[in-house]
Amino acid sequence: MGSRMAANLSKAGYTLYIYNRDREKAKKLAGERVNILDSPAMVAGESNVVLTMLSTPDAVQEVALGEEGLLAGMGKGNVWIDCSTVNPSFSRQRADITTQLGFNFLDAPVAGSLIPAEQGELVFLVGGKKTIVKYCSPLFKVMGKKYIHAGDAGQGSALKLVNNLVMAISMYGITEGLLLGESLGIGKEEVLNLLEGSPIAAQMIVSKKGKILGNDYSAEFPLQWLHKDLHLATLTAYEQNIPLPAANAVKEVFAMARAGGMGELDFTAIYPFLSGLKKPVKPTEQ
Repeated sequence: MGSRMAANLSKAGYTLYIYNRDREKAKKLAGERVNILDSPAMVAGESNVVLTMLSTPDAVQEVALGEEGLLAGMGKGNVWIDCSTVNPSFSRQRADITTQLGFNFLDAPVAGSLIPAEQGELVFLVGGKKTIVKYCSPLFKVMGKKYIHAGDAGQGSALKLVNNLVMAISMYGITEGLLLGESLGIGKEEVLNLLEGSPIAAQMIVSKKGKILGNDYSAEFPLQWLHKDLHLATLTAYEQNIPLPAANAVKEVFAMARAGGMGELDFTAIYPFLSGLKKPVKPTEQ
């Protein structure tokens, strides 16, 4: 995701300073306006705006606050945009830290996967001060088709968890519908065609029908990261003292699929996992 976002910024004429924990991956982006540096602090020292796109809250913590972390190099008044999917309380804590240090923070996770990222069609869900969101809006418009200012710091992360919670439960519901239909002699294509023409999870069917019918589970959004997002959603529900019984149950099914070796496949692989099929494919190189 991050490499595709960076490529679009470079194409739009921005000069980039990049750090990746795997330097070989960063080298793939090297070019006339792309500079590969040796630490997050060095990137922050060269940039007015720093974007992070990382897998987990722990990874964000390491890059921001670890040795030679980006916070060590941020200039007063500059902006850190965290596009990682993390829990809202984590984002609010980062915002508090940056305020104390004299610079600005936006949480801006994205709705969309690899293809929308490549095509510049992501939707940014942004939390933070309105003036800072406006200042950064040209960047969002290069990398995405729109941005939604959800409110104060943490609200972008909150909206993203709501989105991914519904996405996971929808995919799980489609999977159970397929399994029930097949047990009754109804082919999966017939079930998917029915759902595609109805208001029931229609957009999910449109985007994922081809993967299920083609037995192609190469990752667009890896199952392990949707499992992580379900964990963060249920953790947030615990913090808010609200029950999410379906989310907790679905989270455990995704945990079983991940433990069964399907973590690096697309999250639609929950279907062959539940149907008892063997691991269908190895993830293709992205």
